[in-house]
Amino acid sequence: MAIFAPFLGTTDPTAISTRLRTREPSAQFWFGTDMLGRDIYSRVLYGARVSLVVGFSVAILASVLGLMVGLVAGFIRAADAVIMRVMDGIMSIPSILLAVALMALTRGSVGNVILAITIAEVPRVARLVRGVVLSLREQPYVDAGVAAGTRTPMIILKHILPNTLAPIIVQATYICASAMITEAILSFIGAGTPPIIPSWGNIMAEGRALWQVKFYIVLIPAIFLSITVLAVNLLGDGLRDALDPRLAKQF
Repeated sequence: MAIFAPFLGTTDPTAISTRLRTREPSAQFWFGTDMLGRDIYSRVLYGARVSLVVGFSVAILASVLGLMVGLVAGFIRAADAVIMRVMDGIMSIPSILLAVALMALTRGSVGNVILAITIAEVPRVARLVRGVVLSLREQPYVDAGVAAGTRTPMIILKHILPNTLAPIIVQATYICASAMITEAILSFIGAGTPPIIPSWGNIMAEGRALWQVKFYIVLIPAIFLSITVLAVNLLGDGLRDALDPRLAKQF
């Protein structure tokens, strides 16, 4: 739906028409209109693009950065203490508060939202990777590589990295779902994407003043957000079962 939004009977999601304000859902306006006369159906479909772009971008960036940090911290003992204390310091701040603080230092845009949420998610990936690496570096094949004089970067790339990909892929799906919720929260409180860009959080924020009389303005994007997050979480559960050898044997 997000990809083919222009071909699914949508109109310009930013077009304002004062004579069409707060129209009820009908054959002309499937989800009704908001306080500025904008078509909610169009805004919800185009808003899916923002949520999915933010979710996938944060998942990829946080996974890559967290993977690099976790590999270094887990395999190189001298760097472990310093790196993980920095990660612990970042994790001590609730992710939504850290994202709000970072957004307060920049102007509202999709790129800045992605950056702010990514910074908050990197420590979680780094801790996961570090835990995996700590167990892997004690394996006999790693000791054999060290004894054979193999350079540390080659050991990490050849023996450690491939064994961390499965948990990273699963973790990335949960980060994607969390990032979409965080983006909606930031937009809802006015600290995320600018109002001119349709997003599910913006739509809900603009409709909360009419919640008691036009509840569908808030309810419809909330349903789409909930379904999308649920779908991504189910994908993560499926990948976990498929990539875990112990669970795969049960099927």
